[in-house]
Amino acid sequence: MVADVTSKEVSRSLVLPAMVESDPARTVKVLPPVTGRVVELKVQLGERVMEGQELAIIDSGDLAQAYSDTEKAQSSVTLTKKALDRQLGLLKIGGGALKEREQAESDYAQAVAELDRAQTRLRSIGVSAEQIAKSRLLTMKAPVAGSLIDLQIAPGAFLNDLTAAAMTIANLETIWVTANVPEKDISFVFTGQTVNVNFPAYPDKVFSGKVLFVSDVIEPDTRRNKVRIAFDNPDKAMKPNMFANATFVAPAVSQLIVPTSALLMTNDRTSVFVEVAEWAFERRDVEVAYQEGPTAAVKAGLKPGERIVIKGAVRLND
Repeated sequence: MVADVTSKEVSRSLVLPAMVESDPARTVKVLPPVTGRVVELKVQLGERVMEGQELAIIDSGDLAQAYSDTEKAQSSVTLTKKALDRQLGLLKIGGGALKEREQAESDYAQAVAELDRAQTRLRSIGVSAEQIAKSRLLTMKAPVAGSLIDLQIAPGAFLNDLTAAAMTIANLETIWVTANVPEKDISFVFTGQTVNVNFPAYPDKVFSGKVLFVSDVIEPDTRRNKVRIAFDNPDKAMKPNMFANATFVAPAVSQLIVPTSALLMTNDRTSVFVEVAEWAFERRDVEVAYQEGPTAAVKAGLKPGERIVIKGAVRLND
């Protein structure tokens, strides 16, 4: 059987497994500002919190020491200021030595700098140096609004590592769907590409988005490339760690389409029989772009309008 080679507008799709992730730019790890013991935990895992909401109360010796350092620095400023005023007064009436005035000025400047350092330390902890009731208890507060997606502390726990996150807050108003693209399919995916995402949790819904970015690095272990799609998530329907299927849709392009039954495979060659005259055929090598179902797209070797054998080509080969 012989048929014409036709050109069609073809839009390919690529379906890959994916997973929901929180946006790192909207995710905050809450670190304890001081060491101490957790005396009260005011939130639970999964809870939604507001900015400034109380998270936990810590009994901290470091906080008491910070208050003490500030009081000592304030006292030193007061004392050195009196000494400086005294030296300035003596110089006005012709007494005192220049060297002693310069020493008093130096002592006062050092005391002011130490007070500033101590007050900065208190502010970094999250309390005010002017606070009247100087308690050992420190209240940790939420730096941002969001959902508590990780919790690593409990009442009675002792916090001694200031680099270990006590909890993680993520704003899930916007989330990422991350797919891992095999190395062989990287050329198929690009920034701004349309993606349709289906979730097993919502089988009747299709979420349409666009590729936010394609990673510049191949994962060495899996030989896959991370691709992320951003979605607005006002109702929090998409939750971190949800599984999904992402369908990447390529723009329609004109392709020469032939039935796979016309293709002859010999070693590394793919060929077809082309009609050169009535009942006369020649074998010609072709380059196949891809196969999809019963058809194949031919990249090179054929032209539109040429006639090829689509059934029974094996007999001609013999």
